[in-house]
Amino acid sequence: MRKAFIAGNWKMNTDASGGAALAKGIAEATDGIAGESVDVAFFPPFVYLQSVVSAVSSSSIGIGGQDIYFEEKGAFTGEISAAMLKDVGCVYALCGHSERRHVIGESDELVNKKVLASISGGLMPILCVGELIEERKAEKTEEVVERQVRAGLKDVSAEKMAAVTVAYEPVWAIGTGLTATPDQAQEVHAFIRNLLADMYDAKLAEEVRIQYGGSAKADNAAELMGQKDIDGLLVGGASLKVEDFAAIIKAAV
Repeated sequence: MRKAFIAGNWKMNTDASGGAALAKGIAEATDGIAGESVDVAFFPPFVYLQSVVSAVSSSSIGIGGQDIYFEEKGAFTGEISAAMLKDVGCVYALCGHSERRHVIGESDELVNKKVLASISGGLMPILCVGELIEERKAEKTEEVVERQVRAGLKDVSAEKMAAVTVAYEPVWAIGTGLTATPDQAQEVHAFIRNLLADMYDAKLAEEVRIQYGGSAKADNAAELMGQKDIDGLLVGGASLKVEDFAAIIKAAV
């Protein structure tokens, strides 16, 4: 049985005091649930990681970096290494979020390097994959997702896959108010699980958690989580309000 995993990606939002208050509020609202019945993680902006880690230190909520660089250290201005994230208390790292791919321009190859760096650095990566609206309309969803999954997991051994979560985030449903129907989301999640079985084996594929990310909200969380192959949610805007995110976490129980 795969344990549900709800993650909140705060993106470029909050401030020091507001972020700490948000984290503490969610931790208090989900006391006895977060970390026990459901794995929960926050992904604050880099500059607020330490304050958020401190705010939830008495809970079982995990903290992660919104991005990571693949080198251990050196002359890479503005970048953050796995060791740095670990040093401030991070457990997870997002790799290949759609905004990194389509706004910043990250390639599949770069995303793969970040996945490998996360694992080798002792972090648990969330590999994000998903198609643009024009790719869905052209019926290329599976082609795009397969390319991103295979490229993103290149050189990741079966043993190392225990650290990996995959997040399917249809780009057309992020911040647009649109949401894939539960059936649409389940169809792609099942495709990803079958793909993992082909790449590794059926047992491993059944163990990997696959999150859905695409305008998940309190009012659709339970229906999405009710799908056979949806093991969690990667939440954007709705993770910035205590009541909304706490309701999403509770819907996963």
